[in-house]
Amino acid sequence: MKRFPLYVFLLLLAQAGWSQTPSVADLEKQLSEAGSSREKMAINYQLAEALMRSDAKKALDYGKAAHNLAVDLGNDAMAGQSAYTVALAYERQRDTRNTEVWLRTATNFAKKAGDSDLIIQSVDKRSRLATKDNNYRRAYEINQEAFTYFSKGGTSISDLESKYEMQKAQIEKEKRDLAKDKDKLEFDIRNLRLEYDQITTDKSNLEAKQVELIRSNKAKEDEISAKEEELVSISEQKEQAEEKAKERAKEVEALSEEAAKTQLIIEGQRADLAEADLVAANQQKFLYLAGGIAGIVLLLALLFYSRYRAKRRANKKLEEKNRIIETERQRSDELLLNILPAPIAGELKETGKAKARKFNEATVLFTDFKNFTGISEALTPEELVEELDKCFKAFDFIISSYPDIEKIKTIGDAYMCASGLSDRRTVPTNIVKAALEMQQFLDEQRQERQRLGKPYFEARIGLHTGPVVAGVVGVKKFAYDIWGDTVNIASRMEANCQPGKINISETTFGLVKYKFDCEYRGKIEAKHKGMIDMYYVKKELVGAVAV
Repeated sequence: MKRFPLYVFLLLLAQAGWSQTPSVADLEKQLSEAGSSREKMAINYQLAEALMRSDAKKALDYGKAAHNLAVDLGNDAMAGQSAYTVALAYERQRDTRNTEVWLRTATNFAKKAGDSDLIIQSVDKRSRLATKDNNYRRAYEINQEAFTYFSKGGTSISDLESKYEMQKAQIEKEKRDLAKDKDKLEFDIRNLRLEYDQITTDKSNLEAKQVELIRSNKAKEDEISAKEEELVSISEQKEQAEEKAKERAKEVEALSEEAAKTQLIIEGQRADLAEADLVAANQQKFLYLAGGIAGIVLLLALLFYSRYRAKRRANKKLEEKNRIIETERQRSDELLLNILPAPIAGELKETGKAKARKFNEATVLFTDFKNFTGISEALTPEELVEELDKCFKAFDFIISSYPDIEKIKTIGDAYMCASGLSDRRTVPTNIVKAALEMQQFLDEQRQERQRLGKPYFEARIGLHTGPVVAGVVGVKKFAYDIWGDTVNIASRMEANCQPGKINISETTFGLVKYKFDCEYRGKIEAKHKGMIDMYYVKKELVGAVAV
């Protein structure tokens, strides 16, 4: 019965969609003209759904607006649905922490509204987030919580398993699509390289043809020179003929005047005709030769220019592809250094794998917040994420002051780091100092939050020193982690610590006892570890000398 209002609301939305699917612009106009809060709530929810794929940021804003209106109206079912939509928007932005917070909010409202489908969807996504972070214990706890809830109500959870398989199939499909995109990019790069090789070959052929043309031009120039020499020879022969004509004119004087004149006129006309024919033939040959050379030169110029433009276009495309590849490579290097130590990242880039290493005197630090679940219910999702982000950023800043401390990971509201993960032997003095600074920061935050009348975080911190194995696991998503009994004992130190305190084992105490003022707590039972001597670190000793 509690789900009836949500079904009615979704039915109305479906009918509106069947009759006419409104555009985003139409919905925004309807929102500006809406009068009642219930109508605004419905339109905000529609806008969040419509913009989910195209603009996740705007979908986030509309989803939060719908959620706030649903909470004000006391509509738990719609508050849960809109919170789930906000979680999906954060998921598209790859914001894991906000996704987890809003999924938890969606689960809480779904329980109030009795919406089993929404509980299953939210629990499924929360479990996947925990599994993605290698927090299998958390994933188990989330599923166990859903199992307990449905067991009390007598409802089967087989839907959860079927939805899990569907989600798994969807993820595999996305992986295959990404692989296809990668293959296409590599195919385009290979084609560009083949085109570049073809252009280089064409260039070599053109250069060879150019050399051949130069030789041909040289031969034609030699031929023209020969013709010019031939013209000079003809001119000399003409001069000789004129000299002979003069000599004959003298000889004609002895002949009869009429016969001599006639003969001379005929011979002069014949000589003029022969000279004119010779000059015309030479001029015609020269014109044909010059025109042929000019045509060949013009054709080669056009061919060279066309090839030059094609080469420039191909080079520009290749440079753009190379620039994109280099940018992506730099981004991948930066992401790799954000999740792995520099030596491990370098080893992965050089060999494609990182060898696991054992460190005999590593010190592991765990922090965990007291009553985190209660505080998360007292704060809004935005305030909760803001406070967590403030604390973890402060912890990151504190350990960055000590080069021998390496952040390992955050697990929900827990923070884990370690020192001694190098070949150089170190004493856990710096990591104990970092723990004191973390508690000092949280104490200052507590005073400020108390002054404002708001909830505050108190942390338990536990440390233990001993051997660990460190390395990278997986081939798809690298994760640097540490393993060993030392990690488990450090976790037990944190679990057996009071809020606001720093609890260390006897092993760690033996290494820092001359540097810090410690309070012996006696032997305390640790889960699965028996009785362990434990100490509270109170403060750093002034003037103490590190051992």
